[in-house]
Amino acid sequence: MDVLAVPQKREEGWYLPLMAPNTKGPKFAWLDPSRLYCNSQALSDCINDLLKPFQNETIDLVAGIDAMGFILGSAVAVTLGKGFLAIRKAGHLCVQTRTQDYSDYSGREKLMEVRVDVLKPGLRVLIVDQWIETGGTMRAAIKLVENQGATVVGIAAVAIENRVGGKWLKENYKYSHCIPNELQSQIDRQYLESFKNFSG
Repeated sequence: MDVLAVPQKREEGWYLPLMAPNTKGPKFAWLDPSRLYCNSQALSDCINDLLKPFQNETIDLVAGIDAMGFILGSAVAVTLGKGFLAIRKAGHLCVQTRTQDYSDYSGREKLMEVRVDVLKPGLRVLIVDQWIETGGTMRAAIKLVENQGATVVGIAAVAIENRVGGKWLKENYKYSHCIPNELQSQIDRQYLESFKNFSG
């Protein structure tokens, strides 16, 4: 599929085949969702799909997780007309922060941080990331938000895999993702049939 092409009929999740498979080996994530962001209509439809479950929710602030969650989170914030808060990998912010340890999708132990001068009790926050595999990164972000008294309205990502962590998040928080039901099993197997036709 041409990365900039837009079909005449845009069916649910039409933009997902724009995602690129991993060609660099096991040290990398199994696919690259960011290719779909190059298509302006795909990015717009993805954002609209992520926001559908939250149409009746009050959202004061959007938080995005370092690094690819910054792209989607910023786009969601602009669409909603709300501010954006970056949740960073530790060591990058030059202001006072609060940190939280976590394990990422590769099993590596890391630290995440957020500034302490924005989040406060009563603030309703939507947390956005690009992809949720094990759920460790998102759970750390949730803790950073909630430990400062703010409320997590929900979480949003292009996909949430049905591993233990992903299931826990779905059971405990309002969520949205862009994966039609018929594609969830492919996401969970970490192989999309559309990869067979990928040329990039």
